[in-house]
Amino acid sequence: MSVYAGVLYQALDWSSLSPAAKKRGETALAIISAKYGVVRPSQRIESYKEKIDNQAMREPVAALLDPIKTGLIVDCRSSTYKTVWRSPIEITVEVRVSTVVEGVRTVVTHMSKKTRGEITRWLLQSRSIPKTPEDLYAIVSEKYPCALTPSDGVEPWILEVIAV
Repeated sequence: MSVYAGVLYQALDWSSLSPAAKKRGETALAIISAKYGVVRPSQRIESYKEKIDNQAMREPVAALLDPIKTGLIVDCRSSTYKTVWRSPIEITVEVRVSTVVEGVRTVVTHMSKKTRGEITRWLLQSRSIPKTPEDLYAIVSEKYPCALTPSDGVEPWILEVIAV
């Protein structure tokens, strides 16, 4: 995890998590890497600076993520990584973050990444493990104003979070 220094990872602050939260993260988090495909938080990798080749990474990422059996996927990927892997829409909740400036919702990339890191931390520290999109909404709404939109069968569930 120390290789990643972006704002999302700063907000997650992995090193300060409790042992229990880290244990949960080891099994619950899958990080899509531009160089290595899918990595886990404690997996040791070399430092790198690369842009992801979405087409080249699709097959290796799918080979690792498709077999995972879970009832809920919380998708905190940025738009750059969205086309690398298509998660099953019926169990996926895409986290979208916006801010409100003078009454108008806008997306601020830096703030979106920071908030997704904070949400990931919040979920790892939570006493509850979300099993459904509604569970996820209940946990996240304790900290952030948000709204949950069900999947339409084409796109996943959407958790729209207002950064505070």
